[in-house]
Amino acid sequence: MKKTLIVSAILLWVAWTGVRAQIGQYRNDLSLGVNGGYVFSTLGFTPKVNQTQHGGFAGGLSFRYVCEKYFSTVCSVYAELNYAQIGWKESILDMNDRPVVNKTTGVAEKYSRTLNYVQLPVFAHLAWGKETKGFQFFFQAGPQFGYYLGDKTEMNFELDKRNVTDRVNNVVRQDTMAVENKLDYGIAVGAGVEYSHPKLGHFLLEGRYYYGLGNIYGNSKRDYFAKSNIGNIVLKITYLFNIIKTRKD
Repeated sequence: MKKTLIVSAILLWVAWTGVRAQIGQYRNDLSLGVNGGYVFSTLGFTPKVNQTQHGGFAGGLSFRYVCEKYFSTVCSVYAELNYAQIGWKESILDMNDRPVVNKTTGVAEKYSRTLNYVQLPVFAHLAWGKETKGFQFFFQAGPQFGYYLGDKTEMNFELDKRNVTDRVNNVVRQDTMAVENKLDYGIAVGAGVEYSHPKLGHFLLEGRYYYGLGNIYGNSKRDYFAKSNIGNIVLKITYLFNIIKTRKD
């Protein structure tokens, strides 16, 4: 937790320094908008739980403040307030990599859990290219905070009748455990391309990776899981429209 706060403070300080210290060309551009996309997520369990990518929606509001252009780099602070569906989908296989069949139903067992979060990422946003009309390439990084709202489980077997014997991985404790830590935090990095038009606004296409530094379950010596952090890849589209624009005399 202490390391997380230090890393987050450094990233936020870098972003804030860009706002306060005008070394390059002055900018005062504020844009608001919306974003939406798809999240591919897994949980980093220790002991290990075999998984495939869990898919879900992520989207919400976007905010960007451009503070300066330093040589060819456009510097800004970018933030979002999102609703996101993340979680894990278990890969239930036997030692021959075949699906494990439930002995009661005769159907291959399936289990997934969707965790619903409100998320707040705050990024230092750097871009290169055309500002007002044309394309830019951008890179952004910063801390992300999330708050757990609830979850939904999907499975096709009864918990007391699941076929644990044939599984190559028989770690199943997570199937019945409730989320213990509602606050999530970590580091996110992203890159993408932006098209800007003076009248239509800004259109962004981005790929982003998030690594959670917290755990959804307790990780003390008496707890079952030593680690249960969130990791995901997000593909999203964002639209921003100008609220305040730098006056060019």
